[in-house]
Amino acid sequence: MRAHSQDLRQQVLHAVDEGTSRIEIIERFQVSRATIKRYVKQRRETGNVQPRPIPGRPNVKGRALQAELARQLETHPAATLAEHCWIWETEHGMRVSSATMSRATHAVGWRRNKARGSRQNVP
Repeated sequence: MRAHSQDLRQQVLHAVDEGTSRIEIIERFQVSRATIKRYVKQRRETGNVQPRPIPGRPNVKGRALQAELARQLETHPAATLAEHCWIWETEHGMRVSSATMSRATHAVGWRRNKARGSRQNVP
């Protein structure tokens, strides 16, 4: 689920500050009563209503892949995803799945050229 825009958050809080009833705010902005309470509480405690970061484990493999993967892709442009996974594990000692490798290659802007069967860096 995506966070509400900063503009919507400000509009909701402006309506609260003007004394608009919660029911009117809910109907006008299509937000829940809990969302209104959360925005008011967050503004009171932090002074802003910026979306909070989504909790979870840090992305260790993704950062490492993005830092070093471009060099590997340029060195082995015709390798398949499975081959890139094997090369990565051999050179860096870190096993990655083909799904992780696929996400990392897309993140660095590398796309497969179907006409020639090789990979190219697409701007």
